[in-house]
Amino acid sequence: MFTTFPLDIAVFNAIHGLAGLTPLLDALGIFLALYLPYLLGLAALAFAFKQKTAKEKWGVFLALALAVLVSRGIITEAIHFLYPIARPFVALGFTPLIGESGASFPSGHAAFFFALSFMLFAFDRKWGTWFLALAFANGLARVFVGVHYPMDILGGIVVGFISYLIVQYLLKPGRLRAAPVSQAAQDISGENAAPDQVA
Repeated sequence: MFTTFPLDIAVFNAIHGLAGLTPLLDALGIFLALYLPYLLGLAALAFAFKQKTAKEKWGVFLALALAVLVSRGIITEAIHFLYPIARPFVALGFTPLIGESGASFPSGHAAFFFALSFMLFAFDRKWGTWFLALAFANGLARVFVGVHYPMDILGGIVVGFISYLIVQYLLKPGRLRAAPVSQAAQDISGENAAPDQVA
């Protein structure tokens, strides 16, 4: 099925139209679209396991894993099944810079990495900001290489944010947002908070 908006196609053509202009730009686009996700995944694991205690490590890991499971494994797959949209290179008849298959909307990569980024931002604003920026770069690159429309990336961002909210609610409502890593991780892993000091 091919259903998208004229503005979406116009923005896609403007971004993808830069492909093929220079080998260096193509190489950068391919790296960001194809290989950056592996680096982000490793960095997220490093963030989880750099926490001080085992309960903090597993608390962070559980939150990140649930966020990407809900976003990529459940919501995105459900939308792909119920409302399959052909990828740009299939609908418009061209050869993309990288190989890809499956439905186009929403972007599974964007859903995955924005869910991860929003959850990381709840634990650590600096890490979360970097992840959000790099997740956006990955999404832009996947439009550039011809495997997604801009609306696919926007849809993935929305799915990622909704997934973050769902996981936040399921684990400890209101505890993740702007919480220090140690406190949020302890809340998720079930570690009891220290008793209030008596004045």
